Amino acid sequence: MLHITPWERSALQLLATGMTTAQLATTVGLSECDIQDRLTALFGRMGAASQSDALTVALRRGLIPGAPGHDA
Repeated sequence: MLHITPWERSALQLLATGMTTAQLATTVGLSECDIQDRLTALFGRMGAASQSDALTVALRRGLIPGAPGHDA
């Protein structure tokens, strides 16, 4: 099973709401480059080729809550 940190879970949840990496960087007080590096590493561990792929994987694995009306 894939283990993700609380920070990674929060980042995925924020990205799922439509937040950009720039907005995420501002929210958590890191540079956009740091955010990109962290997300790239996370997506790689998830086997995801893109952000949208990572969010799909996260939803399917129950790592983040599902869309309204859908089970995670």
